[in-house]
Amino acid sequence: MIYDKIRALASRKNVSIYRIEKDLELSNGSIRKWNDSKPSVSTMKKVADYLGASIDDLL
Repeated sequence: MIYDKIRALASRKNVSIYRIEKDLELSNGSIRKWNDSKPSVSTMKKVADYLGASIDDLL
């Protein structure tokens, strides 16, 4: 699941999901919802870049 992969990458970077959402100006809880809905490619790219990963790493 996308959320689980983001959470694992964030944990390795010592950053919370909340911090990612805040820094990228995403709504609170939006990343968690990605397990049930697909985010836009541009939003996934922002998160991947923030974590120093590729979009493929999130999928």
